[in-house]
Amino acid sequence: MSKLQRSLVDIEVAKITPRHFEQVFYAPAEVKANGYTSYIVSPRTESVVISRHAVLGEKVSEGRKLVTLFSHEMAQAQADYLLAKSDWERTALLAREAVSASERVAAQTRFDAAYGRLAALGLNDLAIQKLHSSARETLGQYTLVAEQAGVVLKDDFSQGQRIPAGSELMLLADERTLWVEAKLSASADLEPEHIMKAVVSFDNREYVAQVIQQTHTIDKKTRTKIVRLSVENPKDSLHAGMFVDVSFFITPAHKEMIVPESAVMRDAEQNWVVFTEQPNKTFLPIQVQLGKQLGDERIVYGLPAGSLVAVKGAFFIASESAKNGFDPHNH
Repeated sequence: MSKLQRSLVDIEVAKITPRHFEQVFYAPAEVKANGYTSYIVSPRTESVVISRHAVLGEKVSEGRKLVTLFSHEMAQAQADYLLAKSDWERTALLAREAVSASERVAAQTRFDAAYGRLAALGLNDLAIQKLHSSARETLGQYTLVAEQAGVVLKDDFSQGQRIPAGSELMLLADERTLWVEAKLSASADLEPEHIMKAVVSFDNREYVAQVIQQTHTIDKKTRTKIVRLSVENPKDSLHAGMFVDVSFFITPAHKEMIVPESAVMRDAEQNWVVFTEQPNKTFLPIQVQLGKQLGDERIVYGLPAGSLVAVKGAFFIASESAKNGFDPHNH
């Protein structure tokens, strides 16, 4: 076919060589609290809730009061501490001749043990020091404070409720960095080392994320596997519990022969073929096997590297070759 004929029927030829390709996987996902920067507020001894000082969704600063509790064990520990401190201070003031070295050691040991017990029950240094002041709370009452700044994500308790030791009262989460858990089909060929970029989308906004973990087990109910990402949230626009979308951009290590979908046709025997230009400007159908679809392109196997392929106008070549008197070989 002459150049004029080709231009009239819009035939375009391109040299096809192996190249890397980008593939995109889309997955639904849920925003989760960052487990590495979250903090569970819980009593270390059985207690009764006296009052709360923060509510669900509230942002709190480090050291902020969260909940006041009462515990019989705490009351006993506070009383033992005050007695041990008084005994140790009295012993320390006595002359060395008035008290033996072993008695001094015993008094200090009792004080240290009483102090350590309060710390083990959840009192910080400031709370322990307040026991010495006249403004101290009633023995047995103590207040849990925020060990870090964050947002209250859980507070499932009521005033007057008896809380077993170790039970979760509140969950504080630092939402400056969040986790996103994406659910991919079990058959998805997605290896973390091949992920060039991951983007979280919500409300027409995009956030670049980093893949930090991929599970090696399949959820029995949903038949999906979980990929966990970390995403920065400087404007506080994402929150735990939100449903978002994730796009994974994959670039495999190997190269493939890739042609436009429009270049692939069926021949008379229903085989997949592409038309390659020969030195004499004729077109020869080359049988190929189809690989993955990449948007409007397709991976093909069986096509020699460097082939000149009709990337536009293949339909015209195929249809004309079926008519009498037309041969893509120009015979």
